[in-house]
Amino acid sequence: MKHSLKITAMAIGALLAASAGAATDAKPAARQVQIVKTITPAAGAKAPGEKELAAYLFVYFKDETHSIYFATSTDGYTFTDVNGAEPILLGKDISEQKGVRDPHIMRGPDGAFYLSMTDLHIYAQKEGLRATEWERPGEQYGWGNNRALILMKSYDLIHWTHSLVHVGELFPAYADIGVAWAPQTIFDKERNKLMVYFTTRLKGSPDHMVYSYADKAFTTLTTEPKRLFTYPDATKSTIDGDINKVGDKYHLYYVAHDKPGGLRHAVSNKINEGYQFDPAKVDPETVACEAPMAWPRLGGKSHVLMYDVFGAKPNNMGFSETTDFVHYKNLGRFNEPGSPMKATNFSGPKHGAVMHITAEELKRLQGYFAGKGA
Repeated sequence: MKHSLKITAMAIGALLAASAGAATDAKPAARQVQIVKTITPAAGAKAPGEKELAAYLFVYFKDETHSIYFATSTDGYTFTDVNGAEPILLGKDISEQKGVRDPHIMRGPDGAFYLSMTDLHIYAQKEGLRATEWERPGEQYGWGNNRALILMKSYDLIHWTHSLVHVGELFPAYADIGVAWAPQTIFDKERNKLMVYFTTRLKGSPDHMVYSYADKAFTTLTTEPKRLFTYPDATKSTIDGDINKVGDKYHLYYVAHDKPGGLRHAVSNKINEGYQFDPAKVDPETVACEAPMAWPRLGGKSHVLMYDVFGAKPNNMGFSETTDFVHYKNLGRFNEPGSPMKATNFSGPKHGAVMHITAEELKRLQGYFAGKGA
């Protein structure tokens, strides 16, 4: 009996010591946003006015986790991950391939946030998630073949609805779809609908950009995808479109797999047609980059062109700034010597997007990931 008591006391002491150490040294468990079946807007919900916008939200993913992250900034130069560089959304929980890529976020005129991404895990075989390199034979369907997009909607950036969208099942013309990559969303005022545009191909044909319209709940696509832009050389792939409306013009950035490569820019008077080809390369990079995304600075007239410099070792995000969409100032990459762009507590971000949020939304996000609020 004495012996048993002694062991118990020792065990209790060890547990107390471990608890004390854990309280001092352990990192708090990271939080994640919540997937829900329904969301309800606040009464009179609408997009905030420009004067109400006070910060930036950067959504990105990492190759290492195939998951989604949020970072914020109040000046558009220094960004801090809200979750301590841990995912706010695990790719394995929301995707068919147990991994996601290429997130894009925007706010609609209804005040809701719309998040879209690629359902794809490029290391699934290595990680034991499937027996083959890709979902379907690579010799027929090519690198990174996938079949689904992911669409999500929220009114508070915390609670999100979630839908898997199989383009090939929705539209017979795309029954043999090769890829559905890098979806982005923009509001088409003339149609009063959300337009989703993405990169696709049929089997092994060249990649190209198409557009379709989403339902109000942002759970599916309602129109057969149509080509967004026709590259002069139909044998060359074009991917990763990004559209910005500035004044009465639409500016399309994209990647051309053609000499000299890199990022290109086209302009149109219409949201989904008429983009005029310009062969000029607009990024300053000497290594490969992709995923262009332009976002306006608050209170100014300039736009920042952001891109994934995957050719850098390690990979990084690059930035240029323009006031006329013709001339660009190279801002460098995150945390490079001389660059004003800083990532305070994270590294290795890939293919992301930036949007404006209000001071209240920033406070809500920071509070939630600090463990406060539902």
